[in-house]
Amino acid sequence: MDIVIPNWPAAKHVKAFSSTRGDGFSVGAYQGLNLGSHVGDESDIVDKNRQWLADHSAMPSAPVWLNQTHSTVVEYIDSPTSAILDADGTFTDKEAVVCSAMTADCLPVLFTNTQGTQVAAVHAGWRGLANGIVENAVEKLEGELMAWIGPAIGAKVFEVGQDVVDAFTQTDPQAIEAFQPRDEQGKWLADMNLLVTQRLRRVGVEHVYYSNLCTYADPERFYSYRRDGITGRQATFIWIEK
Repeated sequence: MDIVIPNWPAAKHVKAFSSTRGDGFSVGAYQGLNLGSHVGDESDIVDKNRQWLADHSAMPSAPVWLNQTHSTVVEYIDSPTSAILDADGTFTDKEAVVCSAMTADCLPVLFTNTQGTQVAAVHAGWRGLANGIVENAVEKLEGELMAWIGPAIGAKVFEVGQDVVDAFTQTDPQAIEAFQPRDEQGKWLADMNLLVTQRLRRVGVEHVYYSNLCTYADPERFYSYRRDGITGRQATFIWIEK
């Protein structure tokens, strides 16, 4: 099974990984282990992919899946549930609750404290990041925190417009350091890793780790909405082991 395991010093009973598209049953544009039920793939195949993932990854329960809308909502989960929650992040202090974040270029951000008593998973696209979803997640957690940034679109290929630059720099002038102007006027390359790091450090999270894997640049392993348009979703998971 092809997965990405965070390179961070989390407590041993905190388990986490990002999936890839290397396995699974989807075909065509969704080829591989597509976990997104909202992207046009056949629902029974997505269900089969999700079950295969749970069976092969030693998860203690089925993941809590989200209806992600680039919001800043981070919900507390106290037990496994099959309900689809309207949120872009979840956190828990209970054992065997699997938090998840689906992505196909956006940042998957995982959190835990040094004791491993709380964990969180956040889906952070540029809108959610600019509007404060990372800060919302940090506010709900206790103790000294660490964060891991999973596979996402890289700084060399994420072209954005002036509206994105303005969304970040109007509240934090330092954010301009994360944008490189392109030859075409009004176009920039955005470094999402730097943007999320700036925001994390502003709220006291100094220990930040990165997969440094670009979804856009690796079509064999990762889905990328910016690259392909019609595509699947990988996901990033975290839980507290019993």
